[in-house]
Amino acid sequence: MNIIELEDMEFFGYHGCYHEERVVGNRFMVYLRLETSSMKAAQTDRVDDALNYQQAYNLLKAEMAIQSSLLEHVASRILDAMFAEFTLLDKATVRVSKLNPPMGGKMDRVTVTHSRTR
Repeated sequence: MNIIELEDMEFFGYHGCYHEERVVGNRFMVYLRLETSSMKAAQTDRVDDALNYQQAYNLLKAEMAIQSSLLEHVASRILDAMFAEFTLLDKATVRVSKLNPPMGGKMDRVTVTHSRTR
Protein backbone atom coordinates (compact mmCIF):
# COMPACT_ATOMS: atom_id res chain seq x y z
CA MET A 1 0.00 0.00 0.00
CA ASN A 2 1.28 3.44 -0.88
CA ILE A 3 0.14 6.82 0.35
CA ILE A 4 0.01 10.01 -1.68
CA GLU A 5 -0.59 13.22 0.28
CA LEU A 6 -1.45 16.58 -1.22
CA GLU A 7 -0.88 19.05 1.59
CA ASP A 8 -1.62 22.68 2.37
CA MET A 9 -3.55 23.41 -0.81
CA GLU A 10 -5.14 26.84 -0.57
CA PHE A 11 -8.24 27.94 -2.46
CA PHE A 12 -10.56 30.91 -2.45
CA GLY A 13 -14.19 29.85 -2.47
CA TYR A 14 -17.76 30.84 -1.75
CA HIS A 15 -18.82 28.13 0.68
CA GLY A 16 -20.92 28.91 3.72
CA CYS A 17 -24.33 28.95 5.32
CA TYR A 18 -24.54 32.72 5.43
CA HIS A 19 -25.43 34.76 2.35
CA GLU A 20 -22.46 37.05 3.00
CA GLU A 21 -20.05 34.10 2.83
CA ARG A 22 -21.39 33.12 -0.57
CA VAL A 23 -20.95 36.70 -1.82
CA VAL A 24 -17.65 37.78 -0.24
CA GLY A 25 -15.95 34.37 -0.17
CA ASN A 26 -13.21 33.06 2.05
CA ARG A 27 -9.91 31.18 2.04
CA PHE A 28 -9.87 27.40 2.45
CA MET A 29 -7.09 24.92 3.11
CA VAL A 30 -7.39 21.35 1.86
CA TYR A 31 -5.46 18.18 2.62
CA LEU A 32 -5.97 15.01 0.57
CA ARG A 33 -4.62 11.54 1.40
CA LEU A 34 -4.92 8.82 -1.26
CA GLU A 35 -4.09 5.18 -0.52
CA THR A 36 -3.31 2.95 -3.47
CA SER A 37 -1.12 0.16 -4.69
CA SER A 38 1.63 1.61 -6.84
CA MET A 39 3.75 -1.52 -7.24
CA LYS A 40 3.31 -1.55 -11.02
CA ALA A 41 4.20 2.14 -11.34
CA ALA A 42 7.28 1.62 -9.17
CA GLN A 43 8.45 -1.06 -11.59
CA THR A 44 7.52 0.57 -14.90
CA ASP A 45 8.17 4.26 -14.09
CA ARG A 46 5.08 5.12 -16.18
CA VAL A 47 2.54 7.69 -15.02
CA ASP A 48 -0.17 5.63 -16.78
CA ASP A 49 0.44 2.89 -14.21
CA ALA A 50 0.14 5.27 -11.24
CA LEU A 51 -2.55 7.27 -9.55
CA ASN A 52 -1.85 10.63 -11.18
CA TYR A 53 -1.79 13.20 -8.39
CA GLN A 54 -1.78 16.12 -10.84
CA GLN A 55 -5.13 14.83 -12.06
CA ALA A 56 -6.28 14.42 -8.43
CA TYR A 57 -5.38 18.07 -7.77
CA ASN A 58 -7.31 19.20 -10.85
CA LEU A 59 -10.40 17.25 -9.73
CA LEU A 60 -10.17 18.69 -6.24
CA LYS A 61 -9.71 22.23 -7.58
CA ALA A 62 -12.83 21.85 -9.75
CA GLU A 63 -14.88 20.70 -6.75
CA MET A 64 -13.62 23.60 -4.63
CA ALA A 65 -14.92 25.99 -7.31
CA ILE A 66 -18.51 24.72 -6.88
CA GLN A 67 -20.37 26.72 -4.24
CA SER A 68 -21.77 24.80 -1.28
CA SER A 69 -23.40 25.73 2.00
CA LEU A 70 -21.60 23.04 4.02
CA LEU A 71 -17.99 21.89 4.18
CA GLU A 72 -19.36 18.37 4.63
CA HIS A 73 -20.87 18.62 1.14
CA VAL A 74 -17.61 19.89 -0.36
CA ALA A 75 -15.62 17.05 1.25
CA SER A 76 -18.12 14.42 0.10
CA ARG A 77 -18.05 15.71 -3.49
CA ILE A 78 -14.26 15.61 -3.51
CA LEU A 79 -14.27 11.96 -2.43
CA ASP A 80 -16.99 11.14 -4.98
CA ALA A 81 -14.81 12.63 -7.73
CA MET A 82 -11.69 10.75 -6.59
CA PHE A 83 -13.37 7.34 -6.44
CA ALA A 84 -15.17 7.91 -9.76
CA GLU A 85 -11.92 8.80 -11.52
CA PHE A 86 -9.34 6.45 -10.00
CA THR A 87 -9.93 2.72 -10.11
CA LEU A 88 -6.57 2.23 -8.33
CA LEU A 89 -7.82 4.17 -5.29
CA ASP A 90 -8.41 2.01 -2.20
CA LYS A 91 -8.96 4.63 0.49
CA ALA A 92 -9.09 8.42 0.64
CA THR A 93 -9.27 11.07 3.31
CA VAL A 94 -9.97 14.73 2.70
CA ARG A 95 -9.77 17.57 5.20
CA VAL A 96 -11.37 20.90 4.25
CA SER A 97 -10.73 23.91 6.49
CA LYS A 98 -12.39 27.32 6.36
CA LEU A 99 -9.93 29.96 7.55
CA ASN A 100 -11.16 32.69 9.91
CA PRO A 101 -14.77 31.47 9.96
CA PRO A 102 -17.46 33.96 11.01
CA MET A 103 -18.14 32.40 14.41
CA GLY A 104 -18.40 35.55 16.53
CA GLY A 105 -14.92 35.23 18.00
CA LYS A 106 -11.29 34.75 17.03
CA MET A 107 -10.77 31.34 15.47
CA ASP A 108 -8.02 30.14 13.14
CA ARG A 109 -10.13 27.64 11.22
CA VAL A 110 -12.93 25.12 11.28
CA THR A 111 -12.23 21.75 9.68
CA VAL A 112 -14.32 18.88 8.34
CA THR A 113 -12.63 15.52 7.68
CA HIS A 114 -14.17 12.71 5.61
CA SER A 115 -12.71 9.28 4.87
CA ARG A 116 -13.92 6.59 2.53
CA THR A 117 -12.79 3.09 1.57
CA ARG A 118 -13.63 1.32 -1.69
